[in-house]
Amino acid sequence: MTAVRPRRSALYMPAANARAIEKARDLACDVVILDLEDAVAPDAKDLARAQAVEAVKAGGFGRREVVIRVNGLDTPWGAEDLAAAGAARPDAILAPKVSSAADVAAYGAGLAGDTRLWVMIETCASLFALDAIAGARDARLDAFVIGTNDLAKEMRCRLTTERAALAGPLSLAVAAARAHGLTILDGVFNGIDDDDGLARQCDQGAEFGFDGKTLIHPRQIEAANRAFAPTPEEVEWSRTIVAAFDSPENAAKGVIRVEGRMVERLHLAEARRLLAVADAIAGA
Repeated sequence: MTAVRPRRSALYMPAANARAIEKARDLACDVVILDLEDAVAPDAKDLARAQAVEAVKAGGFGRREVVIRVNGLDTPWGAEDLAAAGAARPDAILAPKVSSAADVAAYGAGLAGDTRLWVMIETCASLFALDAIAGARDARLDAFVIGTNDLAKEMRCRLTTERAALAGPLSLAVAAARAHGLTILDGVFNGIDDDDGLARQCDQGAEFGFDGKTLIHPRQIEAANRAFAPTPEEVEWSRTIVAAFDSPENAAKGVIRVEGRMVERLHLAEARRLLAVADAIAGA
């Protein structure tokens, strides 16, 4: 099995804020996204770019993945962002408003080394090209990140905690990511002080099948880490399934009975994946 890397919590940090970047080195999030786009005013774009590159080169983020979200290639800053971020070689760059396989190719061409490509799904056009985007022939493509604020704006729908208007797009995005072996992260929750709403939306994201959630404030990390981690009950049941199939009498069976439940080999594969996630979190 390919090594699993937990991505329960991905925190956006404005790269123009040097203190925020320094603080991110000690936070409990799985991913730090140094943001050059939405969180940075136009007159601070150059500063943000320089500080993000410096932070990646300096390191010190420990187990955390470090991602740089660049400005779009259709903006005055995008090309320079991509060149600088690509040269710095973070774990990944995050490309905004990707709506086609051609967009994937354009961003992927600017990367070097082992840097991966993550893409934002946040336009109406992207919803009608999910399979093409996820299946784009770019070996660097690693993850979808949902941009619910931008998507709701384009759709002109109401972005409530329950996100009823986005249920279809969210489910389709998860299905497209899974069809092509990609990680997929849920969009942000805007209510910084609404702990109950955050918990409910994290639980909803986990039910949809997301691997984790993007966040806008450090106080949201704990809720995301909790919601997107396997529960003790899930871990114990997964161990039971693996042990049952490991028994010699079940070695050649496709379906077995475990504690009164029918269990197939598809459940074995999922159990092993869940245990790998739990082990990765425990070892972080």
